[in-house]
Order: sequence, then C-alpha cells, then structure tokens
Amino acid sequence: MANVKHFVVIGLGSFGTALALRLANNGCRVTGLDRRAERVENLKNKLYEAVIGDATEREAIEQLGVQDAGAVLISMGEDITRSLLSALHAKEFGARRIIVKGVTEEHGKLLKYLGVDRVIFPEIEIAQELADRMTWPNVIDYLPIDPEYSIVGIAVPDSLAGKTLQQIDVRRKYGVWIVGVKDALTGKLAMLPDGDYTLGADQLLLAIGKQEALNRLRDAK
Repeated sequence: MANVKHFVVIGLGSFGTALALRLANNGCRVTGLDRRAERVENLKNKLYEAVIGDATEREAIEQLGVQDAGAVLISMGEDITRSLLSALHAKEFGARRIIVKGVTEEHGKLLKYLGVDRVIFPEIEIAQELADRMTWPNVIDYLPIDPEYSIVGIAVPDSLAGKTLQQIDVRRKYGVWIVGVKDALTGKLAMLPDGDYTLGADQLLLAIGKQEALNRLRDAK
C-alpha cells in the first residue's frame, strides 16, 4: 500500500461522492467523511474508509490523518462557514495540500487567506471549458501551468499547413513556443521540432504561451 496515493474527501454530497468514487476507481486509497450517516453508508464498501463525523469539529479532522494524505479535498455544499472551519482544521493538522470547492468569490478569498492551495468552482470551470470548445473546436486540449501561461493542443490551422515552423515564426508573430507536433493519424509525436519541420493538415500543435498569444495562434488566418 506504500505506493498507493491516499486522499481525504470531506463532504460526500454529489460532487464529493463523484470525486471520491473516481479517485477510488483510479486505484487511490480514499478516506471519506460526512456527518450524514446515509451518505457514508452508501460508500462504505466502495472507499478505503468512510467515516461519519462533523468536519467543523477538530477531533473529526484529527482522526483522518490528513497530514499523511496527498491532498485533502473539501466540498461542503453551500455552507461557507462549515467549509472554512473544515479547511482551517485541516491546515492546523498539517495537511500538505488542500483543495476546496468554492461557493462565492468572497468565500474563495477567505479560503486563500487560510492558506488553501486551490479553490475550484466546478460549474464555472466546466461552463467556460465547454463554451471555449464550442467556440474554438480546433483547440483539442488545455492545461494551465501558472496564472499567466498555459499549454494547449491546437489543430494546425489550414493557413499554416504546408509551411515550416521557420516560415511561420510563431515565437515572433504569435508570441508562443511550439514544444511538440503530434500526427493525429499515426499518433507519432515530434518533440521540440526544429525550424525546418513542415506542418501537415492532420497534425496537432502543442504550444505554450500566455492566453492572449495562444488565442492569436488559434485564430491564425
């Protein structure tokens, strides 16, 4: 069990349950906590450990061994106070990484002041991702790597097919770096291609840059 990732999920509502089950299906050791006995009962045979307890009580968090988990994930519905107390206790007991489902912008700010590593707003994030995919279907994948820079997978625009990377000069013209080119048909990946590399219509650019720069490449005419 030493190499198995361990996570603590606090709050087993719809989001918390889906998260816990997915982690468990991925082979992780998941400890779940909720004050509602029926929720815990439904998961007791599916998680490594399912505990009935009130996450606002220090003793309930202490017994979870949060300091040994890879991350503590907190989803307390719309109850901001309970969410804040749960995060506070997890921080006090040495949780290495804390991720919390946010409710409002102010809630998110308070969590950040407590030292939470990440606040997520699932509905907003999913809606934005879906909207972007509908608007720009040539963007295959998107990975934020810090507040300014991201890596995206962009289908080669028709206007760039048949040209070399040197001809396109993406770093000067678009302000991005091409770190790889993947062939959609064969799956072959060319990492760090040189300037003589010729782009094909059935290829995917792996590009890194700021969002506005990536947008310019995505919309290349």
